[in-house]
Amino acid sequence: MNFLLFEVINAIILGLAVLVIFTAILINFIESRTISQTKKEKKSIVETGTMILFFLFFYAIIRFRIGNIPNNDIPFRLSLMFICWIIIILGIYFNIKGRFALGKNWANQIRIYKKQTFVTNGVYGIVRHPLYASLIWMFYAASILYLNYIAFLMNTLIFIPFMYYRAKQEEQMLRQQFKNYKEYANKVGMFFPKLKR
Repeated sequence: MNFLLFEVINAIILGLAVLVIFTAILINFIESRTISQTKKEKKSIVETGTMILFFLFFYAIIRFRIGNIPNNDIPFRLSLMFICWIIIILGIYFNIKGRFALGKNWANQIRIYKKQTFVTNGVYGIVRHPLYASLIWMFYAASILYLNYIAFLMNTLIFIPFMYYRAKQEEQMLRQQFKNYKEYANKVGMFFPKLKR
């Protein structure tokens, strides 16, 4: 069996994932320019620019195979690939569905709009931050797909703490804005679904 074909499929799936997510981010930026009624705003170091910077480092680690674990067990690698492809596709789905559900509530910085709505349905009923969660899942899938322990550690030790920091800042504002946010947070996991509600 030609393993090179699967490497090409990996590259296509990851390339499509990046294209779809970056296109969705661009659409968010264009739409956010039409909203000018900000009620509250807080600047954060964790925003689209720093996330893209992380992505570029992550990509370089994988692209130049820094931290790859050699493994020539084809059946094992193929099993991992199929699982990772599913996680990446699920990540794309959650990211796009989350962006559609969030709609005009999206902002690059931490912001509450005068007409802010409290979104709890769809993917927001599964995780509180589907945009961040989906990226975390896809970064894990990519690091496992390429058996790259440095990429895996980067996601665990850098990206997740940064996303947690950003999510906590957002949630502080959301708790002030929406009285039932605390109840929602108790029922729905931040980045991973809660098994027990």
